[in-house]
Amino acid sequence: MLRRPVWQVGALAVVAGAVLTEAFALAARGLGVSMLAATGDQEPAEIPVGGFATAVLVCATVGVLLALVLARFTRRPARIFAATTGVLTALSLVPPFLTTDTATSTQLVLAVAHLVAAAVVVPPLTRRLALVRR
Repeated sequence: MLRRPVWQVGALAVVAGAVLTEAFALAARGLGVSMLAATGDQEPAEIPVGGFATAVLVCATVGVLLALVLARFTRRPARIFAATTGVLTALSLVPPFLTTDTATSTQLVLAVAHLVAAAVVVPPLTRRLALVRR
């Protein structure tokens, strides 16, 4: 059985996560959910089409880098990766609800988008890290 390198599994997962998260956001837009969001004292601004995918590409790439470091330097990379990404995913659910002047429906879409991205990116990387032998 061919085992893809961790970076390759991560790259595929990141692209899939970005595509599916953006599709989710586009579906929400199609259902009439406003994509106006504001943080701090700023005026609400439209989250652009592609904004969800871009955020996933950036954040999930950091997750792949974490996976690579764990695969190289730890004995149980899958366990550490799963625990770390679980905590980070839970923490990522808080900021959408702290946005000011943002509709509740938009806040929910933002939070669920974090879950969609994590559900697509984390499992394949965790499974691949479980095969790492040091």
